[in-house]
Amino acid sequence: MPPSRRLLTLLALTLGLLLPAGAAFAHEERKVTIPDGSGKVPAYRADAEPDLLVCKSDKSDFDRRIAAFPADLKARNIGLFEKCQQSGSRHLQEAVDKVDRPGMTIAILPGLYREEPGQAAPTGACAALPARWSSWGYQILSFEQQQQCPHNQNLVAILGKKDLQIEGTGADPKDVVIDAEYRKLNAIRADRADGIYFRNFTAQRTTFNGVYILETDGFVIDRVLGRWTDEYGFLTFASDHGLYTDCEAYGNGDGGLYPGSASNLNDGRGHEVPRYAIEITRCKSHHNALGYSGTAGDSMWVHDNEFYNNMVGATMDSLWPDHPGLPQNHAKFENNKIYDNNEDYYRYLRDGTCKKPPAERGYENGVVCPQVGVPPGTGILVAGGNYNVFRGNQITGHDRAAFQLFGVPAFIRGEEALAKQADTSNFNRYEANRFEGNGLDVWWDGQGTGNCWQGDTGRSDPAVLPVCAAKAPELSGGAARLVAEPIKVLKLYLCADFSAQDVRLPAGCDWFGARALGKVEAQLALGGSVVLGLLAVLFWVRLRRGVDGLFLGVATAAGLAGLALDVWAAAAGSVWLTAVALVGMGMWLTGLGWESRRARPVFGWFTVVLGVLCFADAFDRGVHLLPFLPLGPGWIRGLLTGVWVLWAVVVLAPRPRRTAEPAEPVREVAA
Repeated sequence: MPPSRRLLTLLALTLGLLLPAGAAFAHEERKVTIPDGSGKVPAYRADAEPDLLVCKSDKSDFDRRIAAFPADLKARNIGLFEKCQQSGSRHLQEAVDKVDRPGMTIAILPGLYREEPGQAAPTGACAALPARWSSWGYQILSFEQQQQCPHNQNLVAILGKKDLQIEGTGADPKDVVIDAEYRKLNAIRADRADGIYFRNFTAQRTTFNGVYILETDGFVIDRVLGRWTDEYGFLTFASDHGLYTDCEAYGNGDGGLYPGSASNLNDGRGHEVPRYAIEITRCKSHHNALGYSGTAGDSMWVHDNEFYNNMVGATMDSLWPDHPGLPQNHAKFENNKIYDNNEDYYRYLRDGTCKKPPAERGYENGVVCPQVGVPPGTGILVAGGNYNVFRGNQITGHDRAAFQLFGVPAFIRGEEALAKQADTSNFNRYEANRFEGNGLDVWWDGQGTGNCWQGDTGRSDPAVLPVCAAKAPELSGGAARLVAEPIKVLKLYLCADFSAQDVRLPAGCDWFGARALGKVEAQLALGGSVVLGLLAVLFWVRLRRGVDGLFLGVATAAGLAGLALDVWAAAAGSVWLTAVALVGMGMWLTGLGWESRRARPVFGWFTVVLGVLCFADAFDRGVHLLPFLPLGPGWIRGLLTGVWVLWAVVVLAPRPRRTAEPAEPVREVAA
């Protein structure tokens, strides 16, 4: 690691900027070019007769599948089946290969499509392509290599086709199933396929994505189901003019929906924007690790969806390098129902289920193998995002928090300029959301400028939050902190050590099951309280005599109570108890400093200052964030406490007694 990188890493750890690399919700891809934005969202061609038909040959199976269809739909499918038997294809890829002009439509009749010709492992030149391997275990192929070997990674590959519509003709997306049987990374890949329209089918059982759309200007995912994948039900990357509508995703090890690195068209703007790159509406994403995941999820409009029974309802982040559009910015979440995201799928890592081959894990029976380190029980998590708006959402039933907001240093994404290290977690607005039954409504690490919340937010950490004014980006009160709170930084750093591949779930992190005194926050509080408590007793023993000793005894008792309460507060996760504990510690230190100032004035006044900082920290946590501070008082107090402990040990150390020197004998003077 070069010296500059080491310096930035040390700075970030020291100042509280490091966020969990283990929570990076992303993937590795070739170097991409974002579309120029000249395209448009394609329209559904409802009345168009299909140009190409895809069906299977088993008439009895087909009849069984359409038996319960409404009469009109049943009759249409029977007619299409007869036509398909004469001139149609038996595999979707076969039909895609026949597409020879823009604007064509492929109809897929009810059936199970394993796409057998595309299942085989690569041979010949395709088995030895000169491309680097990702940390996920697959090659990073160029577009030209995808064209050369379309089935190295994809069951169905749609490469360079324009304005193509692919639609299942069933009554429900499950009537047409594209099944990769865990033999390919992607069930369907649409690459540089401007104007692609997917409708009414299921893509399932892959080692990465159900449906993957890349470098495409104009796409629609309409009434499509993505399920039972190692990573994403739907992944759209480096694209513009996109629409997810009426889709569903479940059983995916990362995000059900992942619109990553969308067109960064609003970069540099405030909250007023001309348009959004991708819209997601009326979708349901449930029983995944993450309902929604968005590394560089820029210019997103996510509204009227349901995210439920995931570990986390939705995330957006700025964690991974080589993702265009970082830091993440301008996602707008409106009128979504985000509820009961409390699943703990880490149990399948602990019991060894996820070490089995994907086909043997039991995804179809509810197993999810999480690929990300996240805090289960969270509604929406923002790990380093700017100018996001969360308005009018119903966020209910979360064991941990409705909203979590972290900052992320720029070097995590590969940018080492010192001026950029605090460029995330700014100007995020939380307005008119409805909360009910959450452990906390907000958990915030404290970093950032211009973040604000609605005035009726319930329990939060910190206890009092900046309140949004009527018009962005104004707010009432608040802070502009360059760094997060120190204990939260240490917690996030510990939790970052998650690894699905190595089945490493950091002990001490409550994301992975640590409770009470097993939590790193409680362990740090316990260690500090033991040291400070011992010093408190020793000072009281030395200075306890007289009326002043009575005063110091009361102060010492308050301090010991505060130190004990601090451990309890950390174990219980209570910001109010922490504030009360700091008041007790402040009373002790102020009293001790006052009593010590006569014999040791410098040490005494230093101790008084430390006590005042305890009061300031309590006020900052429990009453109102102190303005104009680039660092919270917790940082200053923590650093000075370390100096004070060393100094106190010196003050308390016994001094060697001086022994009287023997007197010189008196010499008699002769007369």
